[in-house]
Amino acid sequence: MAATAKKERAPINREVLKWARERVRLTPDSAAASAGVTPDHIQNWESGSVIPTIKQARKLAGVYDLPFMELLSKSKPPVKELDLVPDFRMHREVPKPTEQYELLLIQSEAEEVRLNAIDLFAMVGSEPMRIPETFFATTTEKPDVVAGRVREKIALPMAEQLSRKGNDKDKFISAFRNYLERAGIIVMKNSGLANFGARGMCLFASPLPVVIFSNEAPTAQAFTLAHELGHVVLRESAISGPLRTAPEKTRAKTVEDWCDAFAGAFLMPADQVAKVLPKPERPEQSIDDKRISKIANAFCVSRHAALIRLVELGYVREDFYWKVMRERFLEQEASFEGGGRPKYYASRFRSSRGDLYTGLVLEAWSNGAITNHNAGEFMGIRNLVHLEDIRDRFRD
Repeated sequence: MAATAKKERAPINREVLKWARERVRLTPDSAAASAGVTPDHIQNWESGSVIPTIKQARKLAGVYDLPFMELLSKSKPPVKELDLVPDFRMHREVPKPTEQYELLLIQSEAEEVRLNAIDLFAMVGSEPMRIPETFFATTTEKPDVVAGRVREKIALPMAEQLSRKGNDKDKFISAFRNYLERAGIIVMKNSGLANFGARGMCLFASPLPVVIFSNEAPTAQAFTLAHELGHVVLRESAISGPLRTAPEKTRAKTVEDWCDAFAGAFLMPADQVAKVLPKPERPEQSIDDKRISKIANAFCVSRHAALIRLVELGYVREDFYWKVMRERFLEQEASFEGGGRPKYYASRFRSSRGDLYTGLVLEAWSNGAITNHNAGEFMGIRNLVHLEDIRDRFRD
């Protein structure tokens, strides 16, 4: 009878193994769940009493977001420590055990895309777009004034919103992304944010700040993008939560309220709202759904965002929002299940990374600055057919 083949063990440094887990803020239990083993496995490997197999070690490297060879280092490898951007979400449920870890991975991917983009600009012989200093502001400045100035610099015409009818309104988000990317902002999409009650994330850096939005209804996505643009304007990296937080005074609330007000003013300028819906002499006690929907439809935003803007502009009393409509809107948003995946598999990669980044990869690939394999790695694609599909559809 043939002897059973002995499983090859990985010469893992137990101190590096523990450091790798703690780096991504995982408990032994959470790491075990992600790696498909028991917590005893994690503890035994970190104590050195048991050595993981090569297959197990590779699985851990993936969980810990590290190259496999780094786990073989004799000391902590020179890998950047991960620090989550400021968390401005408020009044959330009890955090999931792997929440910080998964948010760190989303952030890490965005940081990698930004650094790749800077390298790709150099490969194609260009310089990244730089946002002018006059673009930026502080929370002491009036959101309406800043929003008007920023919209003018981005050159987003009102016709991109006001001229859209029916199902065409859903396409506004694509146009909005395009204008933001022309201004030098990388716009990514990651549905994973929604798992943690987050609407968006902003990683401010210069050049090429990154904003990430989630899998909300397209009209809600527009407001989230405008809100994250507000964070860029303030030069504030952050994870953003639901619209309109509760009234306690904190720095996070000050920033989030300013960004909400900025987003409303950016997407629904006061003079344009007045053209669609005449302003009453004084704020009304309530406002009917028909008028809320009229503003929402005209500006390609959600009814939630439309009502908040109408409160800010003095169309209706604030109590109507807080006491009558807020919970309804939050329930509707929580029940949204997403609009489905892109029809073409490869389009998911393009959608998640945005056209600015995708265009850089394709340009570098087309002019021979990077290989087929490199282009696939930059896009996170293993099958070259999908990369060619992106190139063909990108041209269209």
